Amino acid sequence: MRFLLLLLLGVTAPLAMAQTPKPDTSRLEVSVNRAEVDGQHMYELDASGVVAAPLPRVWRILTNYERMTEFVPDLESCKVLSRNGNEVMIEQFGVARLLFMTRPIHLIVRATEQPMSAIDIALVSGDMKHYEARWELIPVPETGGTKVVYKGRMMPNFYVPSLFGSKMIRSDVEHMMRAVLTRLDRREDRQPSVNSILIPPAAPAR
Repeated sequence: MRFLLLLLLGVTAPLAMAQTPKPDTSRLEVSVNRAEVDGQHMYELDASGVVAAPLPRVWRILTNYERMTEFVPDLESCKVLSRNGNEVMIEQFGVARLLFMTRPIHLIVRATEQPMSAIDIALVSGDMKHYEARWELIPVPETGGTKVVYKGRMMPNFYVPSLFGSKMIRSDVEHMMRAVLTRLDRREDRQPSVNSILIPPAAPAR
């Protein structure tokens, strides 16, 4: 199930543990409820967390769709098919794991971007009966950080046990959000200083 919940994060693999600051997971909130919507049983997802990363960095990472495979373990490929203004069509191949079963997953989704504010995701076709999600980014002026909010509804087109479904999906949502918060708060790769670029090395003494 984790692949279904880690859609469209656009994030890259974290650095070594020693270089990766831990997000304030005490501020991570996650809830999953099974509800009936238009006569269909769906899972409603709601999660939020706060990172120290500023809004522009968060936006850049979350919209870097084609690097998802560096971060999502069960995602085999992620390709931007087209871009038209603020709408992006994306194709994904991956594997969904449920208890002792695995199955291939193919999805085409549409991401509608509201720059520096939100990303709305809608299922176009693929191995889901229903999938919609929204990422909201809220600046935190007091710290210069960003609050990241994830909301969605999903209904797989394969059997999910009703007794354990909500608990399993909640566990995956929590895992996903922790990974996202950790990536967003990752230290940026060190860049060479301006002086090292502009000032050539001194010629060796003769």
